Formats: sequence, structure tokens, C-alpha cells
Amino acid sequence: MDAYRLFGPLLRLLPPETAHHLTVRALAHGFGPRGAAPDDPVLATRVFGLNFPNPVGLAAGFDKEAEAYRAMLDLGFGFVEVGSITPRPQPGNPPPRVFRLPEDRAVINRLGFNSGGHAAAAARLVAHRPGAGVVGINLGKNRDSADAAADYARGATVFAGLADYLVVNVSSPNTPGLRALQGPAELTEVLSRVTAAMDKATTGHSPPLLLKIAPDLADRDLEDIAAVVGGQAVDGVIVSNTTVARPPELKGRHRQEAGGLSGRPLFAPSTRVLSKMYRLTAGSVPLVGVGGIASGADAYAKIRAGAALIQLYTALIYQGPALVARIKSGLAARLKADGYRHVADAVGADHR
Repeated sequence: MDAYRLFGPLLRLLPPETAHHLTVRALAHGFGPRGAAPDDPVLATRVFGLNFPNPVGLAAGFDKEAEAYRAMLDLGFGFVEVGSITPRPQPGNPPPRVFRLPEDRAVINRLGFNSGGHAAAAARLVAHRPGAGVVGINLGKNRDSADAAADYARGATVFAGLADYLVVNVSSPNTPGLRALQGPAELTEVLSRVTAAMDKATTGHSPPLLLKIAPDLADRDLEDIAAVVGGQAVDGVIVSNTTVARPPELKGRHRQEAGGLSGRPLFAPSTRVLSKMYRLTAGSVPLVGVGGIASGADAYAKIRAGAALIQLYTALIYQGPALVARIKSGLAARLKADGYRHVADAVGADHR
């Protein structure tokens, strides 16, 4: 991890997407930190039928092509989410499409589901076996697809036997019309077809199915989603994707670029939506808290707001791989200070 002190600043001199590509390739070829310390037992948890050594996960977007998930598990993440993956390869939006806002500890991206497609990612995942670490697959749709539900169902068919859990991503702001799939009728159609495809592909032994939602939804939209989730075979909800909002306090010179904003400015709005979704579901559906997490205190706040698991990505760009261990140790210390024996005991504590 000491190597990051040397190479991290050099990477940030490169264009963001170039730096990311080099990082993933290096990790895929074994040039990454290894030997993470054993996790504190207070962090172990079981969520939607899966055992996690700790609740700190890598969010989708980092390892889009299933190239570096083993390296990130070795780094100490409790789970890794690969994707988003589309059925057919597509280049995404034209560059430049990723912008750092270092003053804000944030990033804006408008990648647009750039993906090598199902076949390429599936070929890399065939060696993955449950027990080697929890790996989820985040499913997207092709930009020019006329039948979004068919794209997600196709992803479920391909990856149901390769993933520990699947995610239906209908909340990226960078694919035209995608967020409209969060409407109740559209969402019900997508989820029902995905569930049917999973059942058929796995003869009834399907992996957990999660839904990833946007942080920009109105309260009525959240109520509709909670109702759909309660009526469908959804095992969890990821809150949230990036935001199209631009808080007035942003300082970075790229702050008005189009795309999804992630990082520190997303922490407060995504945590508010997380808390609302916890209340709307009465804590009956496991939630994954994402958005702006950069410390053990942030992770603990998400958990107290209702997250059974948390994910991060953007903070790694600014703090490097040592951040994972710091978040875990900080979270464990806060849990013990408040008298919790297990992280699951603290989930939703702010609502009690």
C-alpha cells in the first residue's frame, strides 16, 4: 500500500479514464496490494442469505469487465460488484467523459454503459466460485435496445450461475430513458422478466436479486418503488447511483459538466434517500448504502440510517487502497464504542 504514496499522485496527473484503465490492468496482472489483515469479528454479517466477512464493498463502475475483482477482494473488500455489463459490446459516450473535482473530493462521469458485453465478462467469471469472495454482477441495457426488459432478462440468464448476486441497474443518468424504468409499471415488467429468467436459468436456485435506484427521486417515486419491491422477488435495494444535481457549493472547474456526480457531495442526499427507503420498507428489505463514503464514520452513518451493507468507489481515487482498512477499523471501533456485538445490530439504529 505504500506504493500508492508514490504512484497515486502520478496517476492523478493522467486523464481520469486513462488512469483508471492503467490501474485496472495493473491489478488484473497481479500488481496490487495483497495480504489484507483479518477482519474484526464484529464486522461479519449475513445479508440476503450470503455471508460477508465485512460489510464494506466495492461499488459497480470500477471493475466494469470482471478483470480485477479478485485483486479487490484481496485488498480487503467484503464483496465486489462487477459492471455495469450490457448484452452487446458498446463504446459508451464519446470522451472526454470522466472529470475529477479534487476540491470537492468528487467525480462527474458520463460513461454511458461502456461495456465489452456479456460474453467477454462471463468468460472471465467462469473461474469464480462461491466461497472465494462475494461477487455481484450489475446488469445494464444497450443504449439502442428496443426492449429494456429483454436486455436485463438476458443478463440474468447469462450470469445467474456465475454471480453471488445480481443487480438491475435502472438508475444511471447517462443512458437516455433509463431512469424512466424506475416507474412502477416499467419496473414491475423488468423485475418480473428478470426473475423468470433467473428461475429458468438456475432451476429455482437463483442468486439474490437487487435493484439500484437513483438519489434524485421524489418521495412519491420512492413510495412507488417500495411498493413494487414489496410485491416482487427483490432481495435488496442499492441506494444510490450518481446524481444529476449540482450542489451550489461545488468548487471544481468541471462542476457543470453533464453526467452523474459521485463522491463527497453525494453523501448527504444519498443518505437521506437511504433513510426514507428504510422507513418505507419498515426495514424488511436489506439496503446497500452507497454515495460519498470516505471514512469509518461515514460507513457507520449509512448503517445507522438503514444500510445492511455499504459500497464505495470515488474515495479510492483520492485516498488510495489503504482507505479500505481505515474504514473497516473505524467502523469496528464505533460499533464497539456503542456496545454493538455485531454490525447487523446497528442497522437502522437511527430509526429506533
